[in-house]
Amino acid sequence: MNYKQPRSIQVIIFSANEEPTRYLLLKRVDDQGGFWQSVTGSLEINETHQRAAVREVYEETGIACVESELIDLELTNVFEIARLWRPKYAPDVTHNEEICFALETRIGEVKIDLREHQEFVWVEYDEAMARLYWESNKKALAKLQEIRGHHR
Repeated sequence: MNYKQPRSIQVIIFSANEEPTRYLLLKRVDDQGGFWQSVTGSLEINETHQRAAVREVYEETGIACVESELIDLELTNVFEIARLWRPKYAPDVTHNEEICFALETRIGEVKIDLREHQEFVWVEYDEAMARLYWESNKKALAKLQEIRGHHR
């Protein structure tokens, strides 16, 4: 069986073209939790974190980018894999390592994959923090704010 690797990426997509900055959140389909999150995804075999980030951004939002546009948040989240997804990993795997990036773009229409997400929103920082379900997503959003000089 081909198990998922316990290595993944997260990408916080934001638009600073307007004031205040807006952040893109995706809502998982109900049978996968129905929660709000940023772009996330596991690495494929022989794939770098940057390449996975570019691929996942395009697959989950339709936004095309290149590796040089990614902002390395210099944040690695290590967390226990949720029981819902545990069967996709080798039996002895319990934790995942996630490398975090950000991507600045313009607010626009997003082409979500309806097998994975049911809706999207562009929201301000406080609303994004309130909606995000996973602590790892909140940490990445806070790190982006810190890097950009917006201390809260």
